[in-house]
Amino acid sequence: MRKISFLRQIGSQILLAIIGLYVILPVWGMARLAFDGSLLGRPTEFRWLPKVFSLDAFFKVLDKPYQSVNFTTLLGNSLIVSLGAALLAIVLGTSMAYAFARFRFPGRQTGLFLLLLTALLPPIAFTTPLYIVLSILKIRATLLGLAIVYAAFALPFCIWNMRSAFQAIPKELEEAAFLDGAGNFTTFIFISLPLSMPSIAVAALIAFLMAYSEFAIGWLFVEKASTVTLAMSIYTMVLSGSAQPWSYLGSLALIMSLPVVAIFLLLQRTLLDRMMFGAVSD
Repeated sequence: MRKISFLRQIGSQILLAIIGLYVILPVWGMARLAFDGSLLGRPTEFRWLPKVFSLDAFFKVLDKPYQSVNFTTLLGNSLIVSLGAALLAIVLGTSMAYAFARFRFPGRQTGLFLLLLTALLPPIAFTTPLYIVLSILKIRATLLGLAIVYAAFALPFCIWNMRSAFQAIPKELEEAAFLDGAGNFTTFIFISLPLSMPSIAVAALIAFLMAYSEFAIGWLFVEKASTVTLAMSIYTMVLSGSAQPWSYLGSLALIMSLPVVAIFLLLQRTLLDRMMFGAVSD
């Protein structure tokens, strides 16, 4: 094992400490806001600890954080939209990813390039066609329409991520299934799909997070307060300025992060497996 010099170790530790502070400080600041009962509007001074420790903000946002809409309604809307977007992105993306990974057909490279291009474009570029299509289908102002919008944003990444997973599966396994009489669909369902589950789980998590945390574009597809999500309600608190204590903002942000933390804890082994996933040649 190659030894690392003392100065290099110190430099690495300092760099890691700076990165850790960069990640932890915003979370700590949000937690401080959530438990500070002295706030009447925006915070006017920097503090490490709450001036007056209080849980009143949590009880407030767990009642009706957005206008007259209950917290359970907002949470339900967020979960329905996010899980729906993840499910649509995975169901539609796996078949396309497998086709790009295993089959050779005219326009394959062009299709991959266009997918990569759409992944690099800002989501606002897709709002106009999605707005028109969903309006024609009369589902624009529904949770289903919002889930379709977020699924469209996540699909390019999901396809590229899962394509790499399918490429990493040895072709000999699929060829053995073909020799036993299995067709393309049977091989895909019983051989390729189970072996690529770590990457599929990562793609589903990314699609879920994209839908769960998005707030700006969603307003174009929402008309009633009953279809607003948690992320949108947090955004309205920011826009309200000093109209209400920012402890409400901090407490709602902490509560909103709990499902994400729970999902990450459940999938942490899968995520680590995917991080160790090697690159493959085309």
